[in-house]
Amino acid sequence: MLPLAAAALALSACERMSEVGQPPPMTPVAFSDEHMAMMQPGLPIEMQPVLGPETLTAASLWTGERGSLLGDRRAMTRGDILTVVIEIDDSASFNNASGRSRSGSQDLAIDEFFALPQFIDNNGGPNMSPAVGLSSSSAFAGDGSVTRTEQLTLRVAATVTEVLPNGVLQIQGRQEVRVNNEIRELLVDGYVRPADITRQNEITYDKIAAARISYGGRGMISDVQRPRWAAEATELMLPF
Repeated sequence: MLPLAAAALALSACERMSEVGQPPPMTPVAFSDEHMAMMQPGLPIEMQPVLGPETLTAASLWTGERGSLLGDRRAMTRGDILTVVIEIDDSASFNNASGRSRSGSQDLAIDEFFALPQFIDNNGGPNMSPAVGLSSSSAFAGDGSVTRTEQLTLRVAATVTEVLPNGVLQIQGRQEVRVNNEIRELLVDGYVRPADITRQNEITYDKIAAARISYGGRGMISDVQRPRWAAEATELMLPF
């Protein structure tokens, strides 16, 4: 097990050595899930028959098609794009305190037992009254507090990668921004209902089921903030 772990760490170190003096590479867009969803649309949806003569529908200025002024331009099929609005402003504070104390005392005296106490006392032995004494005490006190504050405001374009049989849309979005030698990346994944998408083709993060939102970075600054791989390996292998 140890040689395998050492080999894995060595391969990881060699991969990072190739980035020395170079900015971190960005994830290619080609052949990604979003790209495949746009290149391979889903099954065609059965269209409802249009009421009225086709000539009148074709000549009308107010049609229900997506390209018209009054058409529904919300994402609804595989390959469509919508905007995910992430506005997280959460704060929580917990304070817990508990205390417990207990004390007890017991005495056992033997005054008469076939004149054995008198015999022991007259010979200068130990006193039999009391013969047994017990006492105990315990105390416990605990105090704990948790304070958490999170604030995040982001917008990212996501792609409909699949339309489930019940009509729910599976979306996935990825955004990468490289500034100097640091890449900030935002990942969004989850399921949304078409009815929750606004007329502006936007949806808030709290309406995404099984939402997976990741916001982080990679590059020179992130590497400095992380411990070295040898320190991580040492912490992992040490039993104490």
